[in-house]
Amino acid sequence: MTAVKIPEQCQTMTEVRAGVDQVDRELVALLVRRFGYMDAAARIKTDRGTVRDEARKAEVLDNVAREAAAAGLDPQRLRAVWDVLVEESIAHEYGQWDRSRGF
Repeated sequence: MTAVKIPEQCQTMTEVRAGVDQVDRELVALLVRRFGYMDAAARIKTDRGTVRDEARKAEVLDNVAREAAAAGLDPQRLRAVWDVLVEESIAHEYGQWDRSRGF
């Protein structure tokens, strides 16, 4: 199998798509790890009311926007992506919290 090229070396859409597919596999692996932390949070938190933490959500979104800007990406676009990710993470954590307590 041919190695995936970095974006600057791609000459064909096949190469671009191979790179995107590789990045998607890597992102899924990272999301599995991130959701593992949501599982840990659900296990650690004793009060269901603490699952949603708006101050922490704002901190996460601000951190992402700052990292995006530093990397030359549109901070608002990444903030929008992370807003969905954080909301899905919260929903996951609620589900894990409830399941772990027999609800």
